[in-house]
Amino acid sequence: MEYTIFKPEYLLSITGGDIEVMSEIAGIFGSQVPEFLTGMRNLLEQQKYYDLGLLAHKAKGSVTVLGMEDTAKMLKEFELLAKAGDQKERYIEFISRFESDSATVMEEVNDYLSKNR
Repeated sequence: MEYTIFKPEYLLSITGGDIEVMSEIAGIFGSQVPEFLTGMRNLLEQQKYYDLGLLAHKAKGSVTVLGMEDTAKMLKEFELLAKAGDQKERYIEFISRFESDSATVMEEVNDYLSKNR
């Protein structure tokens, strides 16, 4: 499988290549994603844009651990726009992209872990 989003180098560097620790980190990320998505959708619906920007910032920190560089850049843009209340019409696209990228990265991480156990 070619990894389009997951970049194992960073995860390898912070875990010393320990597959069990890598698996635990991936599991934590996987459990956080639904919480992030629910929170983002709720804040968008409630028009709490600044708080939405704060949550995008928090999600950015999580995706960075899995080497999701493009997703992190997108979430940074989302964070800044939401905090400013600008370009609101784009917020749902940011949320959808985060959801899609997260699903893809979990597939890629699970593939990587299964091949390296």
